[in-house]
Amino acid sequence: MPASFSLYETPRRFPWLFLLLSIVAGVLQAWSLAWPWRLDGYEAWYGQPLWWLQIVSLAALPAMLSRQQRAWHGVLLGWGFATAWLCATFWWLFISMHVYGGLAAPLAVLAVLALAAFLASYYAAACGLFVAYKGERLTRAVLLFAALWLLGELARGQWWTGFPWGAGGYAHTDGPLAGLAPFVGVYGIGAVAAAIAVVLGGLRARHAFQWQSYAAVALFAAALWITHQPQQDSATGTSRPPVSVELLQGNISQGEKFQPSSGIPQALSWYAEQLKASQADMVIAPETAIPVLLRQTPDNYWPALQERFSSGRQAALIGVPLGDFEVGYTNSMVGLAPGQPAAYRYDKHHLVPFGEFIPPMFRWFTDLMQIPLGDFNRGGMNQPSLAWAGERWAPNICYEDLFGEELATRFVDAAAAPTILVNASNIAWFGGSIAIDQHLQISRMRSLELARPMIRATNTGSTAIINHRGQVEHALPHQTRAVLQAQVQGVDVPPTPFARWAGHFGLWPLWLAGFVVLAGAMLTRPRQ
Repeated sequence: MPASFSLYETPRRFPWLFLLLSIVAGVLQAWSLAWPWRLDGYEAWYGQPLWWLQIVSLAALPAMLSRQQRAWHGVLLGWGFATAWLCATFWWLFISMHVYGGLAAPLAVLAVLALAAFLASYYAAACGLFVAYKGERLTRAVLLFAALWLLGELARGQWWTGFPWGAGGYAHTDGPLAGLAPFVGVYGIGAVAAAIAVVLGGLRARHAFQWQSYAAVALFAAALWITHQPQQDSATGTSRPPVSVELLQGNISQGEKFQPSSGIPQALSWYAEQLKASQADMVIAPETAIPVLLRQTPDNYWPALQERFSSGRQAALIGVPLGDFEVGYTNSMVGLAPGQPAAYRYDKHHLVPFGEFIPPMFRWFTDLMQIPLGDFNRGGMNQPSLAWAGERWAPNICYEDLFGEELATRFVDAAAAPTILVNASNIAWFGGSIAIDQHLQISRMRSLELARPMIRATNTGSTAIINHRGQVEHALPHQTRAVLQAQVQGVDVPPTPFARWAGHFGLWPLWLAGFVVLAGAMLTRPRQ
């Protein structure tokens, strides 16, 4: 007899208690990404991912779906889980819209809920399809749920410009699945976690006595051990000397940042002072560290900075908006280094909806808010790195580091591949919320996927140095004005498997794998 996946007899009526439980499980899924509270005796958990909680909370969903026969029941359970998960993940969007954007509080709450509910529709569809095609065998259910969950995550991460913040795989930066990152990326990790969740949610007691269960656990453990080896080898494969860096964290609140009487003079004065006093090989100022166009800076302000880095053995990367009304504006990083025929320039490619560009038909919504910087032009996908001090510095700005497949395009030409990734961010839009810690986990995952260090210069946090294994080596306290002085060691080894296939094909291999499993399940649908 095949191992049955259904745990109990399927109820005829919609289980409202299950809907409530799915909402609770969704909130726990969000907390697995970065634990939001300090508890007595567990202070170290604050802001840290809890990989086991991600799997356990997700396991509740297939366990409940296994009891359903009607697809629309699965749709509602999946929608409840995902809406709660996403609301509890990026609730801090309320701060940017209400506190700094001036949107009325009720409208800001509705906007966050509407965004979460819309993005949750992908997971709702996945759960409905799972109920329709799950069958009775546990193996079939494992493969199908993992594939459908993968497709849901991919849809959220890429459709309508994509908003993948809080994908389940980010909870595993410190867990046993982290070794899969250089092979399958964050979405592949999420699919494996979903498969494990189905096993936890669908196993009966009798499965503990079947040799297949032990064999599967042994094979999976062996695979995880093997995947950790390339990361260890990459550490010994580089003998590059370390480079000294200074990362500037101005800690200027978003409410003041663009105010002519307060934030702008503070920023211009403090960042210029630190840039001129820097003694490091590379000094980096965060996104829009200079919060005005260069032609709006005081006389001789920018020429003095150019003169400062025109000779010697130091370079700088500085966040600044560029452009004018005629040609348009860009959110950019400008590099100043001796011996360069012209200043290096990186223009942000993946723009933030509503903050940096206005989606079609949503002008009315942005008009309700007070966003100081309007529509931006996009930079190219694969822009060159800044060559300095024997390293290739590859900037990305703010939430661009959510899109590992886009960063991977820089590794197509292995000879020009980055040796150090640089993220410049301004998370002050979200106050001192958990968004700071969530973003740090995202950057750590990129380092795991691409086997390159990521250094982060931010306005309010988290300013940090992450090594090529995804480990935070140095960090500044959040919401403090300070300079992080440290050393970083670039990595120049062959690109990871993820960097190779994602750089050439994007995420299409994962899309294909998900659709192949789904098609197979639909073609072999069990008789009712």
